[in-house]
Amino acid sequence: MADALISVLLEQLASVVYQHTNQAVKLVLNAEKDVESFSSKLKAIQAVLEDAEKKQVTDPRVEDWLEKLKDVSYEMDDVLDEWNTEILRRQVEEKQEKEGENANVTRKVCFPMSSVCFCFGQANEVIHRHNIARRIGELNEKLTSIANEREMYGFHQSTKGGPDDQQLIQLQKTSSLVDISTIFGRKEEKEMLLSKLLRESSLEGGRFLLIPIVGMGGMGKTTLAQLAYNDGKVTNHFHKKVWVCVSSPFDEIKIAKAIIENLDKNETQKSSNELETLLQCIMSHVKDKKFLLILDDVWTENPKEWESLKLPVIMQSCAEGSTILVTTRKQEVAKMMGANSSMIYLDKLSDRDCLALFNSIAFLDRKEDEAAGFGAIGEEIVKKCKGLPLTAKTLGSLVRYKKTRKEWRYVLNSKIWELEEVKEQVFRPLLLSYYDLAPAVKRCLLYCAIFPKNYNLKKDNLIELWMSQDYLNSKENKEKRREGQYYFESLAMRYFFQDFVVDEMGNIERCKMHDIVHDFVQFLTKKECIIIEVVKGDNQIVELRGENVRHLTLANVPKGPLSFPSSNSDRCVNVRSLTLVDSSITTIKPGSVLQMKSLRTLNLSGNYGLTELPKEVGELIHLRYMDLSHNVYLKELPDAVCDLYNLQTLVLIQCMSLEKLPKAMGKLINLKHLYVAECLVLRYLPKGIGSLKSLQALDCYRVCEGEAAALKLGDLGIMDQLQGSLVIGGFGNKDDASEIEKAQLGNKEHLSHLRVYFAFHFEEGSQRKGDSEIVKALQPHQNLESLSIWHCCGTTESLYWIKSLHNLRKVDLGFWTFCEFLPPLGKLPSLEILEIGGMGKVKKVGVEFLGIEEEEETETTFSGILFPKLKRLIFRGMAEWEEWEGITEEEDSSSSSSSEITIMPRLSSLQILRCRKLKALPDFLHKITTLRTLEITACPILKQDYQQGVGKEWHNISHIPNITIQSEWY
Repeated sequence: MADALISVLLEQLASVVYQHTNQAVKLVLNAEKDVESFSSKLKAIQAVLEDAEKKQVTDPRVEDWLEKLKDVSYEMDDVLDEWNTEILRRQVEEKQEKEGENANVTRKVCFPMSSVCFCFGQANEVIHRHNIARRIGELNEKLTSIANEREMYGFHQSTKGGPDDQQLIQLQKTSSLVDISTIFGRKEEKEMLLSKLLRESSLEGGRFLLIPIVGMGGMGKTTLAQLAYNDGKVTNHFHKKVWVCVSSPFDEIKIAKAIIENLDKNETQKSSNELETLLQCIMSHVKDKKFLLILDDVWTENPKEWESLKLPVIMQSCAEGSTILVTTRKQEVAKMMGANSSMIYLDKLSDRDCLALFNSIAFLDRKEDEAAGFGAIGEEIVKKCKGLPLTAKTLGSLVRYKKTRKEWRYVLNSKIWELEEVKEQVFRPLLLSYYDLAPAVKRCLLYCAIFPKNYNLKKDNLIELWMSQDYLNSKENKEKRREGQYYFESLAMRYFFQDFVVDEMGNIERCKMHDIVHDFVQFLTKKECIIIEVVKGDNQIVELRGENVRHLTLANVPKGPLSFPSSNSDRCVNVRSLTLVDSSITTIKPGSVLQMKSLRTLNLSGNYGLTELPKEVGELIHLRYMDLSHNVYLKELPDAVCDLYNLQTLVLIQCMSLEKLPKAMGKLINLKHLYVAECLVLRYLPKGIGSLKSLQALDCYRVCEGEAAALKLGDLGIMDQLQGSLVIGGFGNKDDASEIEKAQLGNKEHLSHLRVYFAFHFEEGSQRKGDSEIVKALQPHQNLESLSIWHCCGTTESLYWIKSLHNLRKVDLGFWTFCEFLPPLGKLPSLEILEIGGMGKVKKVGVEFLGIEEEEETETTFSGILFPKLKRLIFRGMAEWEEWEGITEEEDSSSSSSSEITIMPRLSSLQILRCRKLKALPDFLHKITTLRTLEITACPILKQDYQQGVGKEWHNISHIPNITIQSEWY
């Protein structure tokens, strides 16, 4: 971790020398010499850091030496950041003066440095430069002492380490995430578990069965439970299945809510905090039904906590054969629950099974001749796994990219295997994988120690958090997110992340860390990352231990203002991340804000009581990331937020009471990510945002007419760095077409997803003018991957440009009230998902939808395959739709292609919902061999003709494995 910190610091030091020469703000005295001296010493120390980081695990003296090195490096980082912030401040002032906004006005900017507030007039500017120079000199002296100490420990200079960043990037470009679908050595346990689950009653004579799976961490308890949970026989055997991760601390309210959420996402009672109400709700859903409840990762041995859930009472109301399946590391938990003969104990894997698991990863994608000669070394490595599946996976991923036997022997002979001080055996191979990471990736992994166990890590948020801590090395801002992606994938491939949740296009959205991996990163960061569970009823945080706390997470802070004891003032000064989880604070006391002078990341999301943010937050000059999302009572932000010149990310999603943003948002010249989706009463974005050329993410823009202070859609024209998703809502004015032309969406090559919502149009029979012109003007860049347009009163002819979007993977068109024909989409080469709904005037879907009416096509441009990659197709709410035709023999023979036309050869899922007049399915569907799922809901004519066994058309769809035909929408 120190290595990555020093790498970033060296870049900053080089930048300071450049600024001294080129910027109007200059260093004084001997500061430039001190900067060069500091940089030189860091480079010398950097050469031995790899050896030092390995020795610190067994030598406390080296650990202390590294702590001192990190302290002085962090201090220098703060000093340089203050220096850079002053340059940013001057840039903002010069821009404002140029624009005439603050002519002849003396501005005051406060920096929390040594309790001095600097007013940057000419005199105080000199004082500030002297102060910076003095502090650099003091830190240089400290580093001299630290550099001299390194001779005491006999460090060796690095000769070979993990892959550098360029190697890592290349590796990610040619590799994908490893997905192990085969389970080794658990066949007997799985069969035993399934036989217990599929019994009709408990052998103990009770109405329900309790099955604990017990074993040490990393043994595969959760994997075995997942195998059973997803087994087809189990799914058919139980009426209801629920999976809840319990973890620690045991919270009966959270567990009850999670059960309800799994049973019925729309259940209103899940918002209650009354346990009895929640339990009654659960019982109402499972009464007289065969119910499987899996409680994963249970730790509590307290009978009172277990009894508070009243699960035995609930299970007695279920049908006979209902089951509670529990995974736990502790037999005491199983005994406390009253489990007798039903316990399944997971022992270690045999060396043979461990080797099979190891080889399945280590030799993945290798040819047989490439694997020759590695077998014996692999067997020796596997013996040291001690039968732990997680260890075998971790080591398999570690050596997967090592191509020589020398590199494999390096892993085998590492001294880490002799380590006795590490808490659990599995830490040893994790350390080997950790040391194999590039320095910057190590920092990214260790930062995950700020999250509680079983926390859902959102990939994009995680990358932005890494960015806020300067963990991503790329000098170009637009490349930082891409680099963060590489780092994330590297950690995922080494099994530091798991339980991936992907979106409908296969992109990872979120994941979790295995609890052993979480223990591991907390072990490595025990002095820097602290998670505090706040005692109920006490809003004053307990005293922090030590002065090295850099990242602080507070959980379960009750309703009221957040405050820190005055005794913490010296210890909070180094905190760089403050994260609140499952808390209800109303505000932060100003004094507590000012204690955290080094804060880079402030995450107050989901504090349902937060009503205001103190203006003192504007004095956190280092702040890069602020997440205030899901604070439903927050009405406004203080104007002082606009003094956060380093702010990169501002998250305000679902701040449902937020009425406005500060007018001076244009001062946030480093802002790259602004998220304001689902801020229901936020009428407009301030005009100043239009000057933020570096903005890369703006998830929502709302058209607002007649408001001079509002950002115009045309102001997005300069934001060519926009990437990710953009939502534009509220179209419907005749002038909107010219504004969308000014926005120049065609220049935004990094934009992946575009969603457009027109204003609701309630005048029946009256077509709003201008909608078609707006659609014509959109014309996004051809790199776009998904497009959604809803509530348009125009016609699909205005979508003529969609044919040029060759990278488009998803299209969603909804409620085009006056549309009579679907657009020609059949020749989009990358389209995988298509959703069409609410096309109230469409009566027939035919060849125009396939896109073969156009005469200009030639053999060289048309392959003979229509919808070549389409996997999922949904039609919903097509009230007048009667006919769906494919292609006739005449049309097929007249096609410009010499080969037979094929339609939707990869379609795997088809849903037709609430299309009450549709008479039949097209003939080409009968020929699709890849179709696995067909759902027909609230389509009475189709239901009659395609009914299983008796419908006259049943024989045309009977080959499809999963068919659902139902009368109404559930």
